[in-house]
Amino acid sequence: MESAPQAKFANPFPCASPSPRCPYPPEPKAIRSTCRGFRLVACGISRRRAVSEMALLGAATSCLNLLAVTVPVQAAMLEPDVIRYRKLDSGVKLEDVVDGEGPEAREGNLVQFNYVCRRANGYFVHSTVNQFSGESKPVTLPLDGQEMIRGLKEVLIGMKAGGKRRALIPPEVGYIDESLQPVPEEFGPRRSLLSHAKEPLVFEVQLLKVL
Repeated sequence: MESAPQAKFANPFPCASPSPRCPYPPEPKAIRSTCRGFRLVACGISRRRAVSEMALLGAATSCLNLLAVTVPVQAAMLEPDVIRYRKLDSGVKLEDVVDGEGPEAREGNLVQFNYVCRRANGYFVHSTVNQFSGESKPVTLPLDGQEMIRGLKEVLIGMKAGGKRRALIPPEVGYIDESLQPVPEEFGPRRSLLSHAKEPLVFEVQLLKVL
């Protein structure tokens, strides 16, 4: 008895025929594991093409992640500098930190101020304000260039009471003479300050009064 002929049905997955290594046809546009291990067979796509496209996708994802990180960094780098330094003819570089109020200090005025002195590398040298108690011993000097170091005089001229400035003072307009002010009264701090007289010093100055 002859068997009835089997009817042929169209492939319900028109994108590709079933893989000879797997009895089931792949789903459209999907990636499934084959019967042997973890080899990838894509519907209508060769194994080499599938691997290359996955590599490209991974590279694109990495680039997008890198772009997401670098764009904010570049944007931050492109922001304009808030701090503006001015360089005077003497070589002093100064920055206005806080604007004060009242009349400006002029050459010949008697001024009262606090200061912090550091080396150019940030090393602390001396301050008129106690770092622990907060007590201060302000300095009172005339802006005449005879008692005060020239660089600091140039920093104080033009300041107003309550104002603050930060300045880098080169040694040429600094402590060229040990008799120049301001210097600490104590022997140890004074010796430490004068030992750095031949290098640039950073002064943070707050003008308290114009007398």
